[in-house]
Amino acid sequence: MGGTIGAAAMASQKTLPGKESAEAFIARVPSEARRADAHRLCGFLMEWTGEPPVMWGASIVGFGCYRYRYDSGHEGTAALVGFSPRKANLVLYLVGGVQDRYPNLLQRLGPHKAGKGCVYLRRLDDVDHEVLRALVERTVRVHRGAGRRATAGS
Repeated sequence: MGGTIGAAAMASQKTLPGKESAEAFIARVPSEARRADAHRLCGFLMEWTGEPPVMWGASIVGFGCYRYRYDSGHEGTAALVGFSPRKANLVLYLVGGVQDRYPNLLQRLGPHKAGKGCVYLRRLDDVDHEVLRALVERTVRVHRGAGRRATAGS
């Protein structure tokens, strides 16, 4: 989805694209190992999504964006895929319900923890990059098709 985000969305949504560069944000990651992983993951996500990195809020590097609308009427804009280089983990933001949608891929990924729409990685080298790519590409396909309606779990 191109264009700008409307004023109504900006008034109600907390995490929106910002002006800071993703490169500057990643350069400030305190841990050298986490910073190196963040640089590599940023490159992978640019390649796999075809989108440039954009800061969403203060700590999420996002790629592309899509509009969502829940049955409740809540709607907004979110990154197709994103990540945050946190102190303990690289947090990868994927499709809601990732555990239920892609259990076989997650089983093959390597060491990780998963939440509703997140995958937590300790080290990028510890996981299978082709499996990670498949998770990212499937998330992008779901989100690009979700512009009309998202389920409550997405």
